[in-house]
Amino acid sequence: MVEASASPSVVPAPWSSPRGVDPEEAYVASISSCHMLTFLFVASKAGFAVAQYRDEAVGVMTKTAQGVAWVSRVTLAPRITYAGDKQPTAEELARLHHAAHEGCFIANSVKTEIVVAQ
Repeated sequence: MVEASASPSVVPAPWSSPRGVDPEEAYVASISSCHMLTFLFVASKAGFAVAQYRDEAVGVMTKTAQGVAWVSRVTLAPRITYAGDKQPTAEELARLHHAAHEGCFIANSVKTEIVVAQ
């Protein structure tokens, strides 16, 4: 179980808890996790052995023309190391990330812009 809470920067205590994950953090984490899991699959199919995958995803909240806040952009910043001699070129890595984005169920379900920083 994950303890959840509204962000203390939006909803003051005692109605929020800094220990809990707020929904926006969970949303960004789900996009990051989906991309990672799909990337691991497509990289494996392409013959690459991923030794470590770490991401520091960042979400940006903006307001619509109607003044409603939303997560308009998520930037993924994966740091990937590979085992063995086979290392992807920059072009192969871009193709792998594109395939991961296209195959990610969550990326296909949201209107948020998702960018992979390399």
